Formats: sequence, structure tokens, C-alpha cells
Amino acid sequence: MFDAPWGRRLAGRLEEHVIDSEILRANALGDPAERPLWVYVPPGYDEDPDRRYPAVYVIQGFTGQLDMWRNRSPMRALFPEDVDALFSDGATPRCLVVFVDCWTSIGGSQFVDSPATGRYHSYLCDEVVPWVDARYRTLAAAAHRGIAGKSSGGYGAMITPMLRPDLWGGLATHAGDALFECCYQRDFPPAARLLRDHYAGSMERFLEDFRGRLAFTREGDDVLLNAYAMAACYSADDDGTVHLPFDAATGELVPDVWERWLALDPVRMVPRHAETLRSMRAIYIDAGTRDEYFLDLGAEAFRTALAAIGVMDVYFELFDATHMNIGYRYPIALRYLAERLSPPAP
Repeated sequence: MFDAPWGRRLAGRLEEHVIDSEILRANALGDPAERPLWVYVPPGYDEDPDRRYPAVYVIQGFTGQLDMWRNRSPMRALFPEDVDALFSDGATPRCLVVFVDCWTSIGGSQFVDSPATGRYHSYLCDEVVPWVDARYRTLAAAAHRGIAGKSSGGYGAMITPMLRPDLWGGLATHAGDALFECCYQRDFPPAARLLRDHYAGSMERFLEDFRGRLAFTREGDDVLLNAYAMAACYSADDDGTVHLPFDAATGELVPDVWERWLALDPVRMVPRHAETLRSMRAIYIDAGTRDEYFLDLGAEAFRTALAAIGVMDVYFELFDATHMNIGYRYPIALRYLAERLSPPAP
């Protein structure tokens, strides 16, 4: 129960940093290379200078930026406050929690390397992780490092360990983007109609208009921006050219482009990364049964794909909710990761 709407004093602390990223410098969107990074340090960290801790990295959904963790929902705690309460109760093994910013000016990065957005997968894995390990007393091994996120962040949490098993031993995905024919393809006909009716069939005209006014003030802004951003992440050429997976005039699939998207669908990635997934210490999957993007179906498909390769030790739950306002689920996943990624008690 949370009854202090103006916040609470943390038993641990949230340390705020800025990383000047070489990897993100000169990205195609011209987005900042300096990025904020927060590290939650649990109670007791200073009292035992020889103790090392697991680390859980938290990434955000589409349009998320780091300071949004301070956006309070009515009658609810902020997630950093929930983190602190979890590690103050004495029942949960304590961890460092790293809050990462991978925002882009088109809404998000999907935590992949793309010539149209930037090398955000490499930024996370090759800059942020070593930076944290060099400055904090982490247990700097994959077996003690996890990643968690919701929606696009849940997508990043699914694919990042598959691509970098040397770094990650656990994941938690809340309604992560998966089963692309359910969560993305349904928006292609509406996107084509919006482009036809308002932008003469041109995504470039939409982007010019969107960037020149207050964001999300016209019908379909969310649908069109999401379609373009995903294409920029999943189907961009080496020169930065972005290919839509549908015909802008009809909404019909463009098969060769759509196949590029499907190759990055977590459900379809599972068989290619079977050995890695079988070695994971923690896999947590959940989603709301009324998710507007049908990500409950994606969650079930991801679980089924894992079972097909022999991964049965999975936390899986579908619960009564939509896609929105499910932050109360995050501490459940964090507790699970903390328990699975912590070394055995002496």
C-alpha cells in the first residue's frame, strides 16, 4: 500500500550520471550522444565494501526517456520507490538496478543497431555495461546480470540476451513486442489510409509535419510514427534508407521487407538461439489478457517457442489488464530476477 503521494525517502539511493557515448556520436538522427544513466544502490552497499551484487538493467518502451520514471500515476508509487521497498524488506536478495536511456527522436530504438537510428544495442552492451561494472561492485558475469522492460523495452529484454549471451543471464519481459503479425501488421492498413488521406501517400511528408508541430496532436500520429520507427529499426539499408513493410497506397505487405522484420521477431529468433536460451538462469514473461496490441498472444507464442526447444523453467503469467498502467508488475519480475541471479547464500 502506498499512501505518501509526495514521495518517500529511499533507504538506498538513486545515483544519476551522464555517459558521453562514442558509439552514439554522429547517429543518423542527430540525437544526443550524451545520455543520462541512473543506478539504484541498495541499502547496505556502503557498509560491506567487499560485497558484490547482481545487476538488473531496466529499459523503457516506445517513446520512453529516462526521466519518465519520475512520472507518478495516481495513487501509486514510482518504480524507483518500488525498487527501494523491495530491497528494504529483507526478504529479497539485493541488487543494483541500472536505468538506461535509449530514446530516439522518432520514439525509440528497439535496442538494436540500425543505420537509420543508431547503434543502441552496442551502446547498451559495449558501453553501458562496462561503465557500470567499472564503477560499481557488480558480480560482473552473465550469470548475475539481467535485463527487464515493458513493450518495446520487453522486446529489447527478449532479444538482447539472445544476441549477447556473454553478458546476460536473465530476462523479464512485460508485454514485449512479439509475434509481429499480431502486434504490428494490423496497423499497416490504417497507416496506409492515413498516409493517403493526409500526406499524399508520403511518409516523408508525415515526418516533416510531425516534427514541425506539437507531437501527438493529430489523428494517427501514434500509428504512423510507430510504423516508421519500427521500419527504421528493422528494415533500414546500410545507407540509412528506410523501407516500409507495406505498400503505402494499399497497405499490402511487401514480402521481402516483411521477412526482414520477421527475422527479428523474438518468437522466430528462439530456434536460432536455442543453446543460449537453455543456458539462461531466469526467464520471466507476462502480459495483460486485454492488451490492445495482442501482446498477450505474443507472450504465449514466446513461451511456446521456448518450450519447443526444451526451456520449461519459465515464469509465465497472463493477468487481467490492458497494455497500460501495468507498472505494478515490475517489482514481481525484479524479485524473480534478483532471486535467480544472486549467488547462493553462504
